[in-house]
Amino acid sequence: MLAASVLAACVLQPVDSLAALRDALRAARPGDRITLAPGAYDGSLSLPNIRGEQGKPIVIAGADPAKPPVIRGRGSSIHLIAPAWVTIENLILEGASGNGINIDDGGDKAHPAPGVTLRNLHVRDVGPDGNSDGIKLSGLTDFTVESCTIERWGSGGSGIDMVGCRDGLIVGCTLRHADTVGSSGIQLKGGTRDTVVRACRFEHAGSRAINIGGSTGLQYFRPEPRGYEAAAITVEGCTIIGSECALAFVGVDGAIVRFNTVYHPTRWVFRILQETRAPGFVPSRKGDFTDNLLVFDIPGARNPNIGDATDPASFTFARNVWFCDTDAAASEPNLPSVETAGIYALDPNLRDPAHGNFTPDPAGPALRTGAHALPGAK
Repeated sequence: MLAASVLAACVLQPVDSLAALRDALRAARPGDRITLAPGAYDGSLSLPNIRGEQGKPIVIAGADPAKPPVIRGRGSSIHLIAPAWVTIENLILEGASGNGINIDDGGDKAHPAPGVTLRNLHVRDVGPDGNSDGIKLSGLTDFTVESCTIERWGSGGSGIDMVGCRDGLIVGCTLRHADTVGSSGIQLKGGTRDTVVRACRFEHAGSRAINIGGSTGLQYFRPEPRGYEAAAITVEGCTIIGSECALAFVGVDGAIVRFNTVYHPTRWVFRILQETRAPGFVPSRKGDFTDNLLVFDIPGARNPNIGDATDPASFTFARNVWFCDTDAAASEPNLPSVETAGIYALDPNLRDPAHGNFTPDPAGPALRTGAHALPGAK
């Protein structure tokens, strides 16, 4: 009887307009699933306080995953303010002038927005100029971004930008843009912590494909500045193609970067920088860089760019494979601390990089490094 009553309390409601979707969400209760019919919809959706419950999220979904509806946004295609336990899935969002999706805590920094899940979304053609993000997340906790594709965001924005988020997982996403100065693929800043980026693919995803940290105005930190832009971040099992810099550690206090494949960055494999210089902020420190496969065609890419006011000696390096495919003799990196069991100048014999296959020869030196070797990866 209890199970039947709970089921009866949940609503599966199909809608075929943004107005109907907006009305359904205003009346939604925990566990309701609201589905949008296939088609193209001009406009945007902005709503406060859509609140499900843990285990009973409110779901906004395309009715047919094979024919996802297209929302052509003005400003932000979807903007949720102070939501809780909301899932958005199986939609295409395109042409927003602000952010493709913007989800925030409503400015109440003491009460983060919990339990947001974004799944199987395609966000594209945002901006195109200025600080416009594909997905903008501020003040979220216990969040997931899964199997999303983000393409072509603002010239000064990010594919996925996080400010003051924590306890998150970004997994199986694809980001495509250009090797553009002033933009990044995924950025974790403003006090973001305890977040994992796993098994994502970056195809020329901005100037810094992954920006661990960043530069945030002190008033935007959540819940307040605690001496770092980002802390306890893990990047693992990712494939990073192009970008001026594959990975940047910027005002970070602890990050693990492991089992990633980096191919042909246009300038650096990684950078260690300090952009927020306010009193009380730690120098960028404690990066753990291990088991990565790094193939570059510019000899200088092996040398990290290290800025002042950082603590590069606190970074550790182990078991990475470094190979310059235009000059093998220029493969060994100049690292700020001694690497343990690094492999240099041995060709990993990638299977077919021209067509996007970066799997190395299983008989070569990179069998146990790179994205393909992440423990538990299928």
